Amino acid sequence: MGIVHAIILGIVQGLTEYLPVSSDAHVRLTMLALGLSDKGGAAFTAMIHFGTILAVLIYFWKDIATAVGAWAKSLSGKENKNSPEARLGWAVFWGTIPVVIAALILKKPVETTFRSIYFIAFAFIGMGMVMFAMDRFGKANRKTESVTVLDGILVGAWQIFALIPGMSRSGSTIAGAQARGFDRASAAKLSFLVAIPTITGAGLFEAYHSRKELGHGLLMPVIVGNIVSFVVGYAAISFLMNFIRKNGIGVFVIYRVVLGVVLIVLMMTGRLDPNAGADEDVAKTPAVATAVR
Repeated sequence: MGIVHAIILGIVQGLTEYLPVSSDAHVRLTMLALGLSDKGGAAFTAMIHFGTILAVLIYFWKDIATAVGAWAKSLSGKENKNSPEARLGWAVFWGTIPVVIAALILKKPVETTFRSIYFIAFAFIGMGMVMFAMDRFGKANRKTESVTVLDGILVGAWQIFALIPGMSRSGSTIAGAQARGFDRASAAKLSFLVAIPTITGAGLFEAYHSRKELGHGLLMPVIVGNIVSFVVGYAAISFLMNFIRKNGIGVFVIYRVVLGVVLIVLMMTGRLDPNAGADEDVAKTPAVATAVR
């Protein structure tokens, strides 16, 4: 992993983490285009999530500080648990639990089976259709201030879909929030806030798991990747919050479907190996073999 590679991946990570197009899938495809093995790709991607986390922390700092403060005070009874700020804090807290449990259960397929480009292609198309349906038919009459703990749990549960590259954490949680009746801007904000503990936890876990590699040439690429992903990620958040309020998510749906179809055509015509660049474990996984057949 060279510095140039880290810069490219940092740009891709920062740009696609918060746009509803799936950062994991784009990093996977970018590594393939750069001729890099996917082995360790998921770990490197998780470790440069700190840059994008810092971006969302700074962008939503006022909302985060207020919610965390109210949540902490509600624990000691100094503030009503039903205040909008405390409810937002509790919603984020409980919204983290479902994906943590799912990630522990599905750790092996997440690292192998789900990284097949077949899964990625169909995930692009499938979640694109879901996003379109939620944006088109959702009630869109709720603001972030009306969030409840149940909203947090249900929206947080949509993060489970993001364990499959191509689904997109922001895409799935925005769709989940719209299914609960939140308007576009509120759905995007709730999506970003619910993702903070999950992405932070994933980054810390992978950093600890790969601590030996950090001492053998990976530390500098990770630092560079995080700096780049922070700058690009902040710009992406600002862009999406303004764009989605006025234009919706139609352009992202079209992009996802077109990219998914292109990948399927390339695989069906033999121009793209669905397991290209992946670990040997991926090709040996029965679920992938079934998908290929």
